[in-house]
Amino acid sequence: MRLNCSLIRWATALYALASIILAVVCSHALLPSGVTGLADRDYGVRPLVKLTSFNQAQSPSLRGGVDWINSGPISLSELKGKIVLLDFWTFCCINCHHILPDLARLEEKYKNELVVIGVHTAKFSAERDTENIRRKVREYRIKHPVVNDANQTIWKRFGVNTWPTLVLIDAEGEIQGSISGEGHYDEIDRAIGRLVAVHKARGELNLTPLKFTPEMERPSSGPLLFPGKVLADSAGKRLFIADTGHNRIIQTDPDGANPVTIGSGEEGFEDGSYGKASFNRPQGMCLNGATLYVADTENHAIRAVDLQERAVTTIAGIGSQARSIAPVGSSGPAKTTPLCSPWDVIQLKGDRSLYIAMAGPHQIWKVDPSAEIVSVFAGSGVENIRDGTAASANFAQPSGLASDGENLFVADSEVSGVRVITGIHGGHPEVYTIVGQGLFEFGDRDGRGTSVRLQHCLGLAYAGGHLYIADSYNNRIKICEPRSRSVKAFVGSHTPGDSDEPPHFYEPGGLSATADRLYVADTNNNKVRVVDLKTDKVKTLELAGLAPPRLRPQPPSFPNAKVIDLATATAAPGQSIALAVSVPLPKGFKLNEEVPLTYLVETPEKTGLLGPEVLPEGQKIKPPATNFTINVPLAKPAAAGDKLDLRLSVQTFVCTETSSLCAIKSYVWNIPIAFSQEAGTGPLSLSTAAK
Repeated sequence: MRLNCSLIRWATALYALASIILAVVCSHALLPSGVTGLADRDYGVRPLVKLTSFNQAQSPSLRGGVDWINSGPISLSELKGKIVLLDFWTFCCINCHHILPDLARLEEKYKNELVVIGVHTAKFSAERDTENIRRKVREYRIKHPVVNDANQTIWKRFGVNTWPTLVLIDAEGEIQGSISGEGHYDEIDRAIGRLVAVHKARGELNLTPLKFTPEMERPSSGPLLFPGKVLADSAGKRLFIADTGHNRIIQTDPDGANPVTIGSGEEGFEDGSYGKASFNRPQGMCLNGATLYVADTENHAIRAVDLQERAVTTIAGIGSQARSIAPVGSSGPAKTTPLCSPWDVIQLKGDRSLYIAMAGPHQIWKVDPSAEIVSVFAGSGVENIRDGTAASANFAQPSGLASDGENLFVADSEVSGVRVITGIHGGHPEVYTIVGQGLFEFGDRDGRGTSVRLQHCLGLAYAGGHLYIADSYNNRIKICEPRSRSVKAFVGSHTPGDSDEPPHFYEPGGLSATADRLYVADTNNNKVRVVDLKTDKVKTLELAGLAPPRLRPQPPSFPNAKVIDLATATAAPGQSIALAVSVPLPKGFKLNEEVPLTYLVETPEKTGLLGPEVLPEGQKIKPPATNFTINVPLAKPAAAGDKLDLRLSVQTFVCTETSSLCAIKSYVWNIPIAFSQEAGTGPLSLSTAAK
């Protein structure tokens, strides 16, 4: 296929200078720290830079957010005694994704001292909607509170100008510094550690752990969870689905029957059989014979699935993120070279290499599975839109790939564009723009060339001379004629929804086409939709017999528990013991009615006297209550003269009556029991038998 390259060059030249300026103003790339200045109290937090644009005459505040996710509204004054880390982010930004594991590590390390609060300040218009943010908070497994700063009120108050930016606030509520970009875990860790040491010495820390209500902890009942990509195999009559939120790949027939699960569903990075192997938010896939290649995005790896041997291996990446950007032509051993957020993968006809949409460094990479070599194919690493040679061109978070057999099409999400790489087989690749103008040029407008506007497109498919576009944030599928650069809406409405007739999508992320069908990964609806290309009718793919993964239960924890040693209680012989529990709720506090109360019954000596119904992962009281009775089954009937030591651990989620901020209050009762015929038959009261 020959593209009208002269028109593309002409349009690109008109916008080159403006695009460069925009890239400097708002690049999400690995930015150095910003401005300087000192707060009143100096803890030696040298690696973090002080905010000079914040008005120190006023107190830091989170006022101005339109909604909260994972918690009710929180004021910084309520967090006095806690170190606070504000994360200014937006859910489209790959660099914002990259720091989420760092934040989770910090939250675990400083679970009693630190509170992280996400301040979501949108780039795209679709990112201002609370429900859209809520779904991404769940999809990205964010546990801390997130405030929707839809009007940039908090962003402006703190003088932030880059995603992501972290702002550190001490336990007395004073700003101690900020740092922008990703890859700063060590600096932030040291800064928090110093604050903890100083505040602890002064007795200023509140070490009571806080409890929030993460969206990610809501149970998943549907067969799919945030599917990112799909791949249709016409010859083999198979369909592959990246069940991204469930960390697995699903293989079915074209109509969704006979599902086969690839991966345990556990978040991990393990090779092996289908049931043993683990992924971490896999996305794009491509097929070569009996091998399915998978872009294992959060593991920063390319995995190979042997469909005959039913086993998974790793062919590129080391399971952790690359922290530097390499130039075009760089290469290295595939299995020992780190990758950075591979989002899609494709193989061109007559080419043994796989091409990778490497979203993190804004580049296209290749991997040769037979030679076990990975290399940088195109993209300077600058986040922008710029045409030219493979080495000089700029991409902006490439997230989807498609091909007509000769050219490689790229969904360039952050510039809401579609790019094409030509001349691949001739050895002189060139990058051109079909649609897209800049980092902040987006919308929902059909047309031709420079008049077209998309909004964060994530997926592409090529069939019948047409290029189909998953215009994700516009909730539409659009159709493109690459030669004329014309784009028009195909199916879907700008408004998100969940229906086949009329067709409504909710942030579709992946596409795959056969001669007569277009498969759509309808990500936020947790479904796959099928478009009949002859009639344009849409139907939801039924996945009969497919259930969410059954994950290993996690044992409960009871942080900072108050230990209550009870006097020896007498109980009547029998097959069970009843415990009447009264939670010592502090005055002015209430139980959060939305979170189940967790308890665990065990014997310190592991004597085996407890029955099988007392599970090691604990049990729950829902709805929670301050007074309840637990029936403890015994493995064998207790006789008069027997003795038993029980331990009951209870975790409550306690909120003040005037605030939505809640804390974890844990209690452990040590209960020595002697069985006697003279004992009453009623439950043992844990509130009155204390020593």
